[in-house]
Amino acid sequence: MTDFTAPAHIDEAVNPDPDSAAPPRQLVELLAGTGVHINGRGPHDPQVHDPETYRRVFARGSLGLGEAYMDGLWDCQQLDAMFTALLQAGIDARIRGLRRRIGSLLQAAVSVTAQHLLNRQSTHRAYQVAERHYDIGNDLFIAMLDPTLSYSCGYWAHARNLEQAQRDKLDMICRKLELKPGEHLLDIGCGWGGLARHAAKHYGVQVLGITVSQRQLGLARARCAGLPVTLELMDYRSLQGRFDKIVSVGMFEHVGPKNYRVFFDIVSRLLDNDGLFLLHCIGDTVSSGYTDLWIDRYIFPNGALPSAKLLTAALEPNLLIRDWHEFGADYDRTLMAWWDNFNRNRPALRNKYGERVCRMWQYYLHACAAGFRTGQTQLWQILLTHPGARLDYRSMRP
Repeated sequence: MTDFTAPAHIDEAVNPDPDSAAPPRQLVELLAGTGVHINGRGPHDPQVHDPETYRRVFARGSLGLGEAYMDGLWDCQQLDAMFTALLQAGIDARIRGLRRRIGSLLQAAVSVTAQHLLNRQSTHRAYQVAERHYDIGNDLFIAMLDPTLSYSCGYWAHARNLEQAQRDKLDMICRKLELKPGEHLLDIGCGWGGLARHAAKHYGVQVLGITVSQRQLGLARARCAGLPVTLELMDYRSLQGRFDKIVSVGMFEHVGPKNYRVFFDIVSRLLDNDGLFLLHCIGDTVSSGYTDLWIDRYIFPNGALPSAKLLTAALEPNLLIRDWHEFGADYDRTLMAWWDNFNRNRPALRNKYGERVCRMWQYYLHACAAGFRTGQTQLWQILLTHPGARLDYRSMRP
């Protein structure tokens, strides 16, 4: 997703009649050539039910667009296709040009500057993402995810369904880490215990997993009962000990640029001299350090996607890359499979959480799918070691 923020008074200039259903001229020009037409006939064309949509978009950018969708002010039959068309047409560059023309840089600059200056992922803020996202309710995630409860990209090279894609992903991680019976594995960001359970059950390792989510922890402990798995509520900065292997899946997106070096320094300290560390994370293709305002408010507060440049700079001098595997296209398929599950269970979810929350998840899953479909975001599995260690390491691709 992109972000466009303009002062509140702009809507009067672009649409003199605030009650008019006609889209503002500047918005029509912005979409020209993208293949997306407001109130058009295509399944990817947005249908605006209330002109309040336009005021929100010009006042609050992507935040206003997403909130208007959550409130039912506009709809689109194929949201993922709409976002895909916009991203493929270079909507980001178009929005920057519109900002310059209508003088709307101030609020955008304030938002971006605040994200750069503040450590939004400090220790005392570490649990906010759990409180506002992961703790929303285990029943919602059970309804959406596969039986392994993997809330990260599956691996679809040989899979025909979501569950197989996730099991193949879990096994690929264990094989890349060359897990052996009796080894100690640290899982930073263990979620609902899917990887810990798989590694302990199929590879005979002892696992310590940590999460910042109370609800994840309770269910993960139940799912790992009887296995050599210890799960704790803990921020990664409190970790102690020594481990043969370390893994982190879908957690690094919550670390933040100001803490990247701290994170890798901690991993280096915890990792055995000949140990292996696998990082599975979403990556940004540019080093902006900026998070979409709607995603930040409603989905992942304080989140930030790393770029390859920022990530590799933080590794020096304690860790070296042995393998870098990108399969972001598989996240598009994973997200759409999650949406199919969510939509199938939507009546029950609507009864408990309300229609606005259901529309929020619909918007989130489809927008993110478009990001991976167009290559705006990527999915990385990176294998790291200490300098000089495991020089003979050879990664694998199932």
